[in-house]
Amino acid sequence: MNGNSQRFLPGAHTGVPTTYEMLKEEHKVAVLRVPYSLAPTVTTMINIRCKMLVPNHIIWSLCNTIFMNLCCLGFVAFTYSMKSKDQKMVGDVAGAQAYASTTKCLNIWALVLGLLLIIAFIN
Repeated sequence: MNGNSQRFLPGAHTGVPTTYEMLKEEHKVAVLRVPYSLAPTVTTMINIRCKMLVPNHIIWSLCNTIFMNLCCLGFVAFTYSMKSKDQKMVGDVAGAQAYASTTKCLNIWALVLGLLLIIAFIN
């Protein structure tokens, strides 16, 4: 009886594995794969140039020009802030930082002197 039953199984007499055996083999291959954490990693480095973060203080200079323009310090600060913006657009980071530093100092002086003038007028 065993000889007759093997004739009716697909692939038993031809040497071709059955679908079940192929699926079982694929499962074994899937189980034997290397875990993701142990697999060699491939890295790619991408250099992204970020924008230069140099503040040019244009808004502060504009406010000082309009509201506290004592001795034209606000206008001078606005001029330096525009020069800082131009240097940043060209790509000169050192020049943009130098103009931004000067702009910040001029804006501080314009603000302090303007507030002192307002306080003097109130008293």
